[in-house]
Amino acid sequence: MTASNPLRQPLPSSGAPSAGATSAGPPSLVHDAPPDQAHLDAASDTFRMLSDPTRLHVLWLLARSEADVSTLTGATGASRTSISQHLAKLRLGGMVDTRRDGRRIVYRIRDGHLARLVREGFNHADHRLTGEPPHS
Repeated sequence: MTASNPLRQPLPSSGAPSAGATSAGPPSLVHDAPPDQAHLDAASDTFRMLSDPTRLHVLWLLARSEADVSTLTGATGASRTSISQHLAKLRLGGMVDTRRDGRRIVYRIRDGHLARLVREGFNHADHRLTGEPPHS
């Protein structure tokens, strides 16, 4: 794809589309344009958020299904306070969304790119830990 492709959706650094973003057509799975500084910064911010093991575990769980704080606390073994703080950072970073279900707040991962990135990170870790040869 080229930068002039109307399906190319640049990574927004916030909730608003970045310069050059279009709303024509469905979102693209591939963004082949060379990264500018804004894209490098946004990607670095994403990886920085993934660098905490508890946040990464929470995102892995949310990539599988929606969950509330109690479910995430039980699944990770972290304290409720810790999970709540990590979820607040993830919300502020635009990585998770919420919805109300009665008295509960249910969290979900915001987009497929992030879910695939988290899964691929664990796939890569599995190869490193098991000695399975890498894919080409």
